[in-house]
Amino acid sequence: MLRPNFHFRGRRSFALTLTAFIIVAILLTPVSYLVIRALDAGQDGIDYLLRPRTLTIIQNSMLLVGAVALASAVIGVPFAWLTTRTNLPYRRVWLVLGLLPMVIPSYVSAVTLVRVFGPMGWFKSTFGFLPMPDIYGFFGAWLTITLLTYPYVVLPVRAAFMKLDPALEEAGRSLGQSRWKIFYKIILPQLRPALAGGMLLSALYALSDFGAVMVLRYNAFTRAIFISYENSFNTPRASVLSLVLVVLTVILLVVERRIASGSRRNYKIGTGVARRAQVVQLGGWVIPALIFCGLLLALGLVVPVGVLLSWALNPYVGTVLSINIDAGQLSLNAVSISGATALIAGVIALPLAILSLRGRYQVQRWLVNSVYVGNALPAIVVGLALVYFGVRVVPSFYQTAPLLILGYLIRFVPFTLSSTSSGLTQINPSLEEAARGLGLRSHQVAWRVTLPLVWMSVVAGMALVFLNTMKELPTTLMLRPTGFDTLATRIWTASEVGSYGLIGLPGLILMGVSCLSLLLILWRDGR
Repeated sequence: MLRPNFHFRGRRSFALTLTAFIIVAILLTPVSYLVIRALDAGQDGIDYLLRPRTLTIIQNSMLLVGAVALASAVIGVPFAWLTTRTNLPYRRVWLVLGLLPMVIPSYVSAVTLVRVFGPMGWFKSTFGFLPMPDIYGFFGAWLTITLLTYPYVVLPVRAAFMKLDPALEEAGRSLGQSRWKIFYKIILPQLRPALAGGMLLSALYALSDFGAVMVLRYNAFTRAIFISYENSFNTPRASVLSLVLVVLTVILLVVERRIASGSRRNYKIGTGVARRAQVVQLGGWVIPALIFCGLLLALGLVVPVGVLLSWALNPYVGTVLSINIDAGQLSLNAVSISGATALIAGVIALPLAILSLRGRYQVQRWLVNSVYVGNALPAIVVGLALVYFGVRVVPSFYQTAPLLILGYLIRFVPFTLSSTSSGLTQINPSLEEAARGLGLRSHQVAWRVTLPLVWMSVVAGMALVFLNTMKELPTTLMLRPTGFDTLATRIWTASEVGSYGLIGLPGLILMGVSCLSLLLILWRDGR
C-alpha cells in the first residue's frame, strides 16, 4: 500500500541534507557580506531604517511586488491555457512569441516604452487626445515588469496543464459541473504548486529589479540601494536596506507555501489515463482570445523590437560614439557563459528539490527554500559581496569565469528549483518504491525513474536560467574577467553615453539567440 507521506530516511536523507547544506552555504555568501556590512552601521542603521522615507520605500516596494505577482497570474494562466488546451489558431507561434519578453532586459524595455508612451513619445504625438496614465512612477514600473515576468507563470503552469489527468475533468463533466466549476474545483488545485512558484518568481523579480525602477523613477528598494552605494558611498546603510529585502523574501516564501499548501502530492493515485486532454473548441471566443494575445504581445514584444529595429537601422540616433560591435564574439561569450550556468543550475536544483519535497523535517525544507534569498537581492549587492570575498578570501578567483558563474547561480538557481519542485509533485512515489523493490539503488532510481519523469520541468527551469543569464548586466559588469564582454554589457556601454543607435543591433541579436533556445526547448517539450 502506498504511504501517504513519502520521505527519505537514514543515509539517503543525511547525504541529501549535507549536499543541500554545502550548496546553500555557497549560494548565501552575499548574506554573510550584508550582515558584516550592516553591523558597521550600528545605531545609525537602525535610525535610518525607521525614517519615514525608508518606510515609504518599503511600502512602494511591497505595492509593486503584489501588483506584479497578481497581474502575472491573471495574464499567465489564461495565456498558458489558450496555448496548451484550446484550438487557438497558431497557438505554438503565440506561445513562442509570448515567452520572448522575458529575454528583454528591464532597462531596455523601460527605455523603449518611454520612447513610445512617454511625454515626448510616438503615442502622445499621434493620439494625444486619448487619456493615458503617466508612464513614469508606479504605473510604468508595474507595466514594464509585468510584461517581462508573466512568462515565469506561463512556463510552469503550461507544464502542469500538460500533465493533468483528463479523467478528472471528464468525471466532473459527467457529474454536471460547469466548465468554471471544473476549473475552480478540479484544475486550479492541481495548478497551485506551479502557479505559486511562478508568482513567487515574478514577485522576486519585481523586488530585486533595478533597471525599470531606475529608468521610470519609481522609488523602490533597488533604486534606494543604488543611490546609497553610488552617490553617498554609504555601504552600511545600503546593506541594512538589503537585509530588509531578505526579510521580505522570507515573507514571500511563507505566502507561497500557504498558497501551495495541500498540493505537495499532486500525482495520480492510480495508473491514470495515458492520453492527452481533449482540445477545447473556443468557438465565438476565438476573437477575444486573439485580441488578448495580440495586445499582450504588442506591448511586451512589438514595441521593444520595433524601437530596437528603428535604432539598428539608424545607428546615428543620439550621441555618436565609436564602439566596437563584434557581434559574433559577443554572442559566443554570452551563450557559453549562460549555457554553463544553466547546466550547473539544473544539476544542483534536483537534489535541492528532492530534499524540499521528500525531507522528513521542516528544517530541511527551510534550508532549501533559503536559496530564494539570493534571487531577491539586487544584482549590485551580489556583485559587491563576491568582489569583497574574491579580493579578501580567494583572490585567485577574482575576475574569473567561475566567480562570474557563481554570481549567476546565486541569482538564478531559484528558477530551476521552482520548476523542478513543481515537476516532482506530479511523480507518484510508488514508481520509485517499485524500482527499489526490484533491487535498484538510490542513484539508479534517480537516474532511471525520477529524472526521466521530471526532465521537462528541469529543462524549463534551465531555460529560465539561460535566458536571465543572457540579459544579466550588473553581475556581469562587476565580476567578468578582464576583456570579457557580452551582448548585455555592450548594450549598457552604448546606453550610458546616449548612443541609442548602437543599442539596436546587440539588442536584436540577444533576443534572436534567446528565441532559438526557446524553439529548441519547445520542440523537445512537444516530443
